[in-house]
Amino acid sequence: MRNLAYLKLMAREYPTIKAASSEIINLTAIQGLPKGTEYFFSDLHGEYEAFVHLLKSASGVIREKITETFSHIIPEKEEVELANLIYYPERIMNQLELKGLADGDWQRVTIYRLVQICKMVSSKYTRSKVRKKMPPEFSYIIDELIHVDYNDDNKRVYYNEIIRSIIDIGVGDKFIIALCELIQNLTIDSLHIIGDIFDRGPRADIIMNELLQFHDVDIQWGNHDISWMGAATGNLACICNVLRIAISYNSFDVLEDGYGINLRPLSMFAARVYREDPCDQFIPQILDENIYDAVDPGLAAKMHKAIAIIQFKVEGQIIKRHPEYEMSDRILIEAIDFERGVVTVEGKEYPMLDKFFPTVDPKEPLKLSKEEGELLHTLQLSFMHNELLHKHVRFLYSHGSMYKCYNSNLLYHGCIPMREDGSFEEIVVDHHAYSGKALMDYVDRKVQNAYFMPEGSAESEDARDFMWYLWCGAKSPVYGKGKMTTFEHYFIEDTSARKEPMNPYYRLSMKEEYCDKILEEFGLPKKGSHIINGHVPVKIKEGESPVKAGGKLFLIDGGLSKAYQSKTGIAGYTLIYNSNHLALAEHKPFDPNKESTPKVSVVENMKKRVMVADTDKGAELAERIADLKELVAAYRDGVIKEKVE
Repeated sequence: MRNLAYLKLMAREYPTIKAASSEIINLTAIQGLPKGTEYFFSDLHGEYEAFVHLLKSASGVIREKITETFSHIIPEKEEVELANLIYYPERIMNQLELKGLADGDWQRVTIYRLVQICKMVSSKYTRSKVRKKMPPEFSYIIDELIHVDYNDDNKRVYYNEIIRSIIDIGVGDKFIIALCELIQNLTIDSLHIIGDIFDRGPRADIIMNELLQFHDVDIQWGNHDISWMGAATGNLACICNVLRIAISYNSFDVLEDGYGINLRPLSMFAARVYREDPCDQFIPQILDENIYDAVDPGLAAKMHKAIAIIQFKVEGQIIKRHPEYEMSDRILIEAIDFERGVVTVEGKEYPMLDKFFPTVDPKEPLKLSKEEGELLHTLQLSFMHNELLHKHVRFLYSHGSMYKCYNSNLLYHGCIPMREDGSFEEIVVDHHAYSGKALMDYVDRKVQNAYFMPEGSAESEDARDFMWYLWCGAKSPVYGKGKMTTFEHYFIEDTSARKEPMNPYYRLSMKEEYCDKILEEFGLPKKGSHIINGHVPVKIKEGESPVKAGGKLFLIDGGLSKAYQSKTGIAGYTLIYNSNHLALAEHKPFDPNKESTPKVSVVENMKKRVMVADTDKGAELAERIADLKELVAAYRDGVIKEKVE
């Protein structure tokens, strides 16, 4: 029997046998419904337009629902128009009103069609859950329209009168928008973001604002997210890193317009120090034009070089502070022979592509100049006292983790570090060895400490440096490569020096036996469980498949980031898990002027329809039902008294 004190707490919420019994009936009924549809995305990389479209269109599922409902009733052109209306209701309504096309007849037909779609997408949820998602001002009316009996002539008249009244009093446009947003809301039950929201693309801040508004979302951190989280804690290397990457991709809008970070001190410093330097190795890669903060490419290149040199210095300082990172061979700024213009990497000399380093003292290469130190202090304050950035970072903490086990699926961004022999790689900290699940749990705690431990404490400083290690360290689960060759990409022409060896995990996880080993490590059964992984783009155009290890592993980084679309050949994947199957939606590069329905392929059919009772949520409900039954028994036995009015 449950602890009596716990049952007394429950009695506050359910003060009578009738109240507790009613909740038992309600929860038991919910267990008998089909599970909600889960959507899995990874590696969004700031591509806000594409991601927002995928959210609003439910990765093509809304278009499928329209076809299922109206394929033999309305032409395809009208199906496309209805889909676009559901995705972008306010924009489409404004366009139609300007053209004089949104008259009463159009509104009546459109409301009828939207109600039919609403009925379909709400059918797997309780009436109560659907009502909670409705806008309060229209909840009663929408509820009536969705549940009206169309075979009853009287009800049909009632239905038509409701729609006529909506249009006559001039709220047809608002009602249509409300229906469209409800359809969007009902189609995706829960959302899993498997890492790397930030960097490369133009506006990660807009993606974060969308996620803040979503009703059920979880995040498994990627190394790019960790880097921004580290920057928010004030870690200088992480601050330099996020600035360097943003500038290298010409993403000034996310910095200045998105987060309000003042880059003027950096631009003035770079323009002065590198005035005579063309900075050819640092010309930004322009994938997106800046809308608000256009920066001359020549100045951007100088800013790029300035922050990169500062980054190499402060990274070297971190490595010196932490010999346990075993990264002394990565302090390459100390490996430069400034007189000869060469650098030695792993025992081999390479000529430098750029030999102009006005702020580097050859005797103390890691020492910041006075101006660099002042600049870094200014930038650090911008990150540490940035209200919107910290709002987003707190959301990453409250909704994020290193991994998640949910409905027999194991979600993580990078890898579970492994050795060549298939054993789990260890990290030794304070004489304790961590590997596998224990390593992921340890890293999760360190990430929490970086943000939440008292400012200036030893634990906080150590954890903040560790955030940088997670970005690029050889044993980092969110990075998963032997080294990060940022320095080599800038300064060494020989491409063999730029290779970043992958952790053995990426080869071994292609085999079912190693996926089973990982699943067991996290307490999941071998049969029926899956690993869902991001981080490494799947090169579809070279014949690669996102489904590996006999269907146990899904790699869902398909190149939503424009930077990788030339390699992958597509523009990303969505993994969709509903009550009947697992499906992969394969996306084309996003074009706002074209209707683009993804190619959806079912990759695994469920042996029987998955009900809420079969899910993790169902297990929670079963536990709650058992507790309520104990409460009812306690009432009947007189152990707890009912509060009868």
